[in-house]
Amino acid sequence: MDLELQQIGLSHPRIKQIVDLQRNTASNRAGMLVVEGLWAHNVVRETGTQVETFLWCPEATYSDEAKLRATQMVDLAETSYRISEKALARITERDKPDGLVSIVKMPNWQRGDIVFKETALVLVADGLEIPGNLGTLLRTMDGVAADCMVLTNRRTRMSHPRVFRGSHGMSLSVPTVDFAEVTEAIDWLADQDFTVYLADTASAVDYREADYRGRVAIVVGSERYGISKPWYQRGHGGVFIPMLGRSDSLNVSVSASVLLYQARAAQSG
Repeated sequence: MDLELQQIGLSHPRIKQIVDLQRNTASNRAGMLVVEGLWAHNVVRETGTQVETFLWCPEATYSDEAKLRATQMVDLAETSYRISEKALARITERDKPDGLVSIVKMPNWQRGDIVFKETALVLVADGLEIPGNLGTLLRTMDGVAADCMVLTNRRTRMSHPRVFRGSHGMSLSVPTVDFAEVTEAIDWLADQDFTVYLADTASAVDYREADYRGRVAIVVGSERYGISKPWYQRGHGGVFIPMLGRSDSLNVSVSASVLLYQARAAQSG
């Protein structure tokens, strides 16, 4: 297979753009994301994500499936280029990215886009700082078919490459809405008739005994500071996970996974 594409080198603006996006150092108001490798491009196609630029290195394309995907990505992308193995090594973090790299535009969900059924499950991520944790939460949310993620006190970009990798691409498919003010998120959930539970080790209700009927939102907080004060000022209930050993808490992504699966199991039962 020989795709006739313009060859670009390390000095091309698209190469610099990818490096900046990978390092998460430049402004990214447009919500662009770099994806690399076969599995990532499969996710892009399955989710119908908009592809701005596709870069192909045929020398690093190891399988027939990757070669087929390259042809398909050329059809999907607004612009496509050919790059050398040296350029590929410069812009990718994976050891063998199958010769496939793209700049894609992340979905921009608005709160008005989210329509809830009578039974719904939402996770609120309040002040999370570690991109990998945020990505893991999104992957878990996909696993339990949660309805959406609410972000408050956001500390990391959804376009951070570690969010995408941690979510295994689910950051492109799990609806996420971002609130500039915590009180706006609280009011929105109240208007949507959600019961809100704060995940807090000091809470009085064992997570296995909470009532998860109807629409339920679970709030998890920052890895360092926990849940911010405004969430406590509205009288929301809390749930805790009993700790049977010496440690006094779980990693936020682990505890959220336990709570989400318990809530969804109760709702399904």
